[in-house]
Amino acid sequence: MNRYTRERVAGVAVRAATVLVLAVMAIVIGVTLARGGRVLLANPAIVVTPPGSRYMLEANGGFLHAVLGSLFIVGPATVVSMVLAVSTAAYLQSDYSSERFSDVTNMFLNVLWGTPPIVYGVFVLTVVIALGARTSMFYGIVAIAIFQYPIMTRYTDEALRSAPDTVREATYGLGATRFESAVMTARAALPGIVAGVIMGFARGVGDAATVLFTAGRSTRMPGGLFEPATTLPVLVFDQATSFNAEVRSHAYAASFVLIVVVLGLILASKLLAGRYARFAPGGRNS
Repeated sequence: MNRYTRERVAGVAVRAATVLVLAVMAIVIGVTLARGGRVLLANPAIVVTPPGSRYMLEANGGFLHAVLGSLFIVGPATVVSMVLAVSTAAYLQSDYSSERFSDVTNMFLNVLWGTPPIVYGVFVLTVVIALGARTSMFYGIVAIAIFQYPIMTRYTDEALRSAPDTVREATYGLGATRFESAVMTARAALPGIVAGVIMGFARGVGDAATVLFTAGRSTRMPGGLFEPATTLPVLVFDQATSFNAEVRSHAYAASFVLIVVVLGLILASKLLAGRYARFAPGGRNS
């Protein structure tokens, strides 16, 4: 087999693999949206209805508690992770740390990014047990924040590294301090930072393993910070394993909401990144 034949075979294999992956993804999303859409059209109130006391047994109510639980857990976790990620990424730039230290740190961040989410949940659960506490919304926030941290840090670090060198050179030329230079560089890298924050939020909203052992389960509306709370992914798991056929059908409806939210966040990250790119040096309208 000559090299031209090998090249054609490799090209066909790559295209076939791409089509296969896209087809599987389209089937999964399509089936979920179709079945979940039918349930929501038949009973749209389940999205905004509080659950009944026997919801998992009789499907009496809806899953508003899980929607609010996801927002109350992932929202604060995203804010905490964003502050830590931006600070870490700024420190990893050449103005503050050496190239060797930055490379080693990025290696560990890549390892953390590839760590299964359930590991973070088990780690926080170990802390909860050691403290003699119980699962609650607070520990769910902690677990999600740890899970999001390497994702946002890597996005932000790459965004800062891709910022034009002229920004840093110009700020130092005007007598700016390292902090002032870092702020201006962050403004130039804003599209990538915004995309990273939204992607981190989307990953947190769609994750069940991290909060499975930390936030607990509840069929009640979210209470205090140290009370158990349920998120949408955990609710989908519980619904899908129910013996009640109506509850199992609600799992598709909750999955529909979850997929729409995640896809919407990904689309928003692309749109916001494009919008902020106009104000960055070298942007489309700069």
